[in-house]
Amino acid sequence: MEPHQVGHGAEQVIGRFILLGRGSLLAAAFSRIAQALVTAFAATVIVWALLPLAPGDTATRVLLARGVDHPTAAEIASTREELGLNNPLHIQFVDWFSDVLQGDLGQSFTSRAPVTQEILERLPATLLLLGLALVFSAGLSLLFALISADNRDRWPDRLIQLYTQVGAALPTFVFALLALTFVVVGFQMGQVLANATWQAALIPAFIIGLDRAASWTQLLRAGLLEAMASGYANVARARGASERRILIRHALPNAFLPFLTAIGISVGALIGGAPLIEAIFTWPGLGAFLLEALSARNYPVIQAYVLIAALSYVTASLLIDLIAILIDPRLRRQAS
Repeated sequence: MEPHQVGHGAEQVIGRFILLGRGSLLAAAFSRIAQALVTAFAATVIVWALLPLAPGDTATRVLLARGVDHPTAAEIASTREELGLNNPLHIQFVDWFSDVLQGDLGQSFTSRAPVTQEILERLPATLLLLGLALVFSAGLSLLFALISADNRDRWPDRLIQLYTQVGAALPTFVFALLALTFVVVGFQMGQVLANATWQAALIPAFIIGLDRAASWTQLLRAGLLEAMASGYANVARARGASERRILIRHALPNAFLPFLTAIGISVGALIGGAPLIEAIFTWPGLGAFLLEALSARNYPVIQAYVLIAALSYVTASLLIDLIAILIDPRLRRQAS
């Protein structure tokens, strides 16, 4: 066989491998997207069911939320007609779902203003708070896990493990109350009545990040230690690589995918845990808005918040899955 024929054959083999890799990547990506769409649709069904399945008559609850203490039968009948509650349940769901697809989340029971408008007014403050909290969470957990794995069974490792155990055991609002009492009030750092600026967001975001980083640190530390005991780490040691180089160059990339997955899963938890923190720090975001809606049984607002949290979780998980599939070929084969 001529040399140029050998080279041409090798190019064909390489080309086939590239096409197969792209095909498995696309198949895995489409599989994850399809799963995410099914999950998102199931979430919308559950969120919609919050209203018709809640105890009591919906029209009566609406009138009570609007301040009508003793609604008459005529008022209840008029409200049922206004809200379309006389239609069959499947028609109510189709109407609600089509409105959601157009960005219409209904009207607030109390203010009668569009829920979408009220949410958009408060959404930037919550995004600022949770965005900073996510940065603090990821940065702190990465730093603590690296220090802990690099100093295994020494005092820095024991100190960080104590923090992770305490952080995992205590709820976020305990950290928030301690920070408000000692940092904001005691040392006059931050604001008791917060406004939606990044300076005011630093302390509550750090508290959320410190709480979330406790569990993330445990996960990443375990992955790093497992990778440090692997065969490729021993090969690197045999070649003269230092422990710190093995930790950064070899262990961290292999332990990073589960860490990314934990971040994606925790996005919904961050949004779900925001109301208490926002209430403690009087943060003008969606969390405080939700607490007001809960006390007034303002179901359209509650539905909208739960829907946002669910879709945020689905979207974040999908993005993390796609990144993982792009990085790890084994996941492509499993998904496809």
